[in-house]
Amino acid sequence: MIQQLIKDIEEHINPKVVLEVQEIGLQSALYIDPSYLKKLCYFLRDDQKYYFDFLANITAVDYFPEHYFEVVYNLTSIPYQKQLTLKVKVESSRELDSLPEVPSVCEIWRTADWHEREAFDLMGIFFTDHPDLRRILMPEDWVGYPLRKDYQDPETYHNIPVK
Repeated sequence: MIQQLIKDIEEHINPKVVLEVQEIGLQSALYIDPSYLKKLCYFLRDDQKYYFDFLANITAVDYFPEHYFEVVYNLTSIPYQKQLTLKVKVESSRELDSLPEVPSVCEIWRTADWHEREAFDLMGIFFTDHPDLRRILMPEDWVGYPLRKDYQDPETYHNIPVK
């Protein structure tokens, strides 16, 4: 399936969409150029040959001490009983005022809303065009992103010891 899918993506969208194919593990993954992410996701959802109608999960992986993150999308086609993993690699300076950015896919799959908010809240991935990107687990005034590998717990929060 994966080679035919890549061929269809190149034909219907652009030959530059798929940057790499990861064939290790239980399931292949496609590394995607983030500038084509939304267009690809619409194609995967709407094309009758694939019909990935369910976004099962979005997660982020921190590759510290390297300066990049990966955003991982787990797609499912319920009628065809197929699964697909997409990955988007985003460079980051790791500065709190300059977050890595990925386009939101909320308008394609509604389940993306809370998954993207969680990745934003805990890893500091900014999803452009998200309708309500704000913290979901941490308080709004929390500083930092607790699941990053270089995160340092604060000593206090509103004068209350954290440790």
